[in-house]
Amino acid sequence: MNTVLEDSVFKRVNLDFEKISAYGFTQTESGWIYKTNFMNGNFKAVIRIDSAGHVSGTVYEIATEDEYLPLRVESMDGFAAEVRNAYIEILKDIKEKCCHENVFIFPQTNRLADEIYNKYGDKPEFPWPEYPTFGVFKNPTNGKWYALVMALNVQKLDKKLTGEVEVMNIKLDPEKIKELHKEKGFYPAYHMNKKNWISILLNDTVPDNVLLNFLDESHRFTIKKQK
Repeated sequence: MNTVLEDSVFKRVNLDFEKISAYGFTQTESGWIYKTNFMNGNFKAVIRIDSAGHVSGTVYEIATEDEYLPLRVESMDGFAAEVRNAYIEILKDIKEKCCHENVFIFPQTNRLADEIYNKYGDKPEFPWPEYPTFGVFKNPTNGKWYALVMALNVQKLDKKLTGEVEVMNIKLDPEKIKELHKEKGFYPAYHMNKKNWISILLNDTVPDNVLLNFLDESHRFTIKKQK
């Protein structure tokens, strides 16, 4: 099922299942479902949420009861674009009223961001408008980076994998980096100095406690040594 529209709206959020019930979703054996008419009652949106919180939807023409296929064609304009935009507004309303915003996309990334804040008090900065998912963690006393999170196509790191992932670049001792390249989930640093930095997949391949230890090491590089 094509869910590009829904995925783009519900990226970086967690659904609150108590709120979706209050919103008007009905629980079913496979998850939750919500139906609403729009565009002056000429179209019906059927929006589904599975048990994992993934959102999908179908739009039907009321008069024919057929699925409105132009909805999924981005290049369409005119009336089809109006229907598409109206459907997106329904999705955005559900997002606004039934979701909690996340800093990043994937669960492990958000857990690590929480741990970084709890330990160092640092929140990520997103300095590049053209790359809104690229977040930098840095020592506020001197501006030095100790972690960079990026959402990207995993094939930029590993041609054997597919899909979007988040990775974290951290700074480590060069000898340790050489050894880690042999381990699953570790890759030469994407778009950074490969001698001193390494990219780590944030898809639970590497346990949180291991990543947190590496983050501590990377953070130490930002601390000025006492003479």
